[in-house]
Amino acid sequence: MHPKSLLLGFTLLAASLSPSQAGVGVGAKPIEGAHMLLDGSREMLDREWTYWEGPRFASALPIKWKVVDDPVDEGSSIMSHDPAAAGGKYGSADIVTKKTYRDFRLHIEFLVMNPGGNSGVYLQNRYEIQVLDGDKTKHGMGAVINETESPYDAYNGAGKWNSYDIVFRAARFADGKMVQKPLVTMYFNGKKVHVNQLINKVWGGPNSGIDGGNDDGRGITDTPQGLKLQAEGHDVRFRNTWIKELDLKEPETDFPEAQ
Repeated sequence: MHPKSLLLGFTLLAASLSPSQAGVGVGAKPIEGAHMLLDGSREMLDREWTYWEGPRFASALPIKWKVVDDPVDEGSSIMSHDPAAAGGKYGSADIVTKKTYRDFRLHIEFLVMNPGGNSGVYLQNRYEIQVLDGDKTKHGMGAVINETESPYDAYNGAGKWNSYDIVFRAARFADGKMVQKPLVTMYFNGKKVHVNQLINKVWGGPNSGIDGGNDDGRGITDTPQGLKLQAEGHDVRFRNTWIKELDLKEPETDFPEAQ
């Protein structure tokens, strides 16, 4: 990219996410213009989310995920366990936002209750940011799955709250063909761990997410999709999840942390 274009892209993004607004880390409050997706309540869970009815879907509404006490702080959280997902059957009881998104800024907090706890945060119900206690590989905690190494040193550990702060830019298409791959920048517990990371495909096959069964995951389509959270039969909690829609003209997702 030409340096001037890169500077313009960063300037536009910084304008929409000023340092005073772009707080990152556990407990970060919604930035201006953000929409709350999970506050730990049953009301918001049912209002904002539904099941993803992919090829392995085996549960039924209402959502079977539970509202449980926050194990660390006051209040409640949402537990990812669903009986249909027992044994690690991802795709059988995953939940997805009713609203779909293209480019966005996301904040999400999660807590893995037990060693080896497994879930996942899916951008556009396609691209997984892994939640997997104990795994430090490209399939491990905090990795853009199979695209980056796990930034495991940023992980607070099981039994503690963790946060992902993400700016995502969707793939761009011209005449029906992808001309720019999706990009993501991410902070993990306030530490910047991925910057303008290209995502090459949807990993995990058709049970993993939208387009996972298209050309081995490379057949990405030009459609906005929801944020998805994965059930794999483990006790993983979620809270304080909010999102702000963006329109990123340039292929640039880097953003500043709070000053």
